[in-house]
Amino acid sequence: MKHQLPTLILFVCFISFWACQNDTDRGSQQPQTAQQSNDSTYFQASSDEKMDAETPQVKEKEMYENTNRMVWQKPDVIINMMGDLSNKTVADIGAGTGFFSKRLAKQADKVIAIDIDQRFLNYIDSVKVLEMAEPIQDRIETRLAQPDNPNIQPNEADVILIVNTFIYIRDKEQYLRTLKESLSEGGELFIIDFKRKRTELGPPSSIRLPLYQMEEMLYQAGYTNINTNDTVLDYQYIISGQKPVSTSK
Repeated sequence: MKHQLPTLILFVCFISFWACQNDTDRGSQQPQTAQQSNDSTYFQASSDEKMDAETPQVKEKEMYENTNRMVWQKPDVIINMMGDLSNKTVADIGAGTGFFSKRLAKQADKVIAIDIDQRFLNYIDSVKVLEMAEPIQDRIETRLAQPDNPNIQPNEADVILIVNTFIYIRDKEQYLRTLKESLSEGGELFIIDFKRKRTELGPPSSIRLPLYQMEEMLYQAGYTNINTNDTVLDYQYIISGQKPVSTSK
């Protein structure tokens, strides 16, 4: 209990700050429902449920941890599907509060926790000090990105993970090409997002991407060894693709 108390105090302070900040920023904006929330802070749907990349509004953060996320998200299952991460660099795009980043750091050589909202990155930097042993916390680097630029160097990441975030990216095909350049040869991209059907959690079903469409975009962006799975998770599908290995000598 003593070990958990500092984390609890930090969490309460973070939520209080978040609420005050949103009250100041939003003015007369109507509050979001849980159906409109996701794990990252990318784009908010407009009234016609299309993304506005010119004037993006930062979404309120729904704390999925309060919705039995460990049960329905199955992070250990997803991470196991990523294979042996030792000596690898993993980029977690849309890291949010670090739900996956903290778990990945236990196995990977380095984790780049990426988000477009500096407040989440500050939160991860604070929590990792309280919750993680020093050798493990040193493996996490937080990095600020832009909505159309993940801020990953060419060939920098061996694995890229995007959870509950990809549908909020506007130019998806170009973004996939950018990510492919950020992967090392043979590196893999994993995308986990909500199935195109009504679920208890997640964004409106009308803005979700069907799995077949996600698969086609990966093919068009030049990924190989594309694998899909829509049975492991109740609410979401998992799709992965690999950056081709160069055959030139």
